[in-house]
Amino acid sequence: MEPAPMIELWRGDRCESAHLGHAVICDAGGDIVEAWGDPDALIYPRSSCKMLQALPLVESGAADAVGLDARRLALACASHSGAAIHTDTVRGWLDGLGLAEADLRCGSHMPSDKEAMKGLMCSDTSPCQIHNNCSGKHAGFLTLTKHLGAGPEYVDLAHPVQQAVRAAFEEVTGEASPGNGIDGCSAPNFATSIAGLGRAMAYFAGADGKAGARAAAAARLRDAMRAHPEMVAGEGRACTELMRAMGGRVAIKTGAEAVFVAILPEQRLGIALKIVDGGTRAAEAAITALLIRLGVLDAAHPAALKRLGPERNWRGIETGGLRTAPGFA
Repeated sequence: MEPAPMIELWRGDRCESAHLGHAVICDAGGDIVEAWGDPDALIYPRSSCKMLQALPLVESGAADAVGLDARRLALACASHSGAAIHTDTVRGWLDGLGLAEADLRCGSHMPSDKEAMKGLMCSDTSPCQIHNNCSGKHAGFLTLTKHLGAGPEYVDLAHPVQQAVRAAFEEVTGEASPGNGIDGCSAPNFATSIAGLGRAMAYFAGADGKAGARAAAAARLRDAMRAHPEMVAGEGRACTELMRAMGGRVAIKTGAEAVFVAILPEQRLGIALKIVDGGTRAAEAAITALLIRLGVLDAAHPAALKRLGPERNWRGIETGGLRTAPGFA
């Protein structure tokens, strides 16, 4: 099946650009409720699956062994902006483990948070690995590594941490992963179908009705994200702003190359989508449209209009805007 038209950019009375993709909405039983494009399309979920990668951290008892609170569990699922609230939390987390920045394996990059970036540039200071948007996830990996008494190279595919991640990933998606790529933070990223990723999000949505340590872990991670949207991304970011707009009813997470997921506990539904051209603006608009469709996001909320609505030029003149393609959402 071919990707479906999802998001269009209009200027005046003409469609100037169009974005195609795949999307599914799954129920708590793992069945597809609605789909666009090809549910069987294989993708790398990238950072959209961080809550899956954090499952072994919680279900193993490692999180409780060091007293991780909900803010740190949210940070384990985050692609954070590198603001002080993120980096200070990671530093404190590592200190509590008796570890240091050098124990991370995520690499360094400049933070996207404006104040943090300005502070580094004005002081002529280089960023460190704690500024990496994945440092919370990696702090979680290190916590599990220490709990298991495993070696320091926790991003290696054969390491016990990644073996545990793969097992959880495959069981919750309901699919054997056909392979993996190396993510930007150097951790393995396991491929799955759009349907598998949506099924996993629906598992998190319906975790309250399931027994066992994994379901309890899924509920804790989901609820930590909903309670602390500022830890999941950062000020001005889609994940944080849209979760706030929905009043903590829904957990959402972006991934590189235009992947987006949502967990809707009240409806016991999961969403997964991928824009095939990798356009972030289209992924943000598409998840916004689906959340509006499902009645959990007000279409008139400023956070929604910022992603799916009119656009203005530098003089404030309306030029057109992003809208859904016919047949989508």
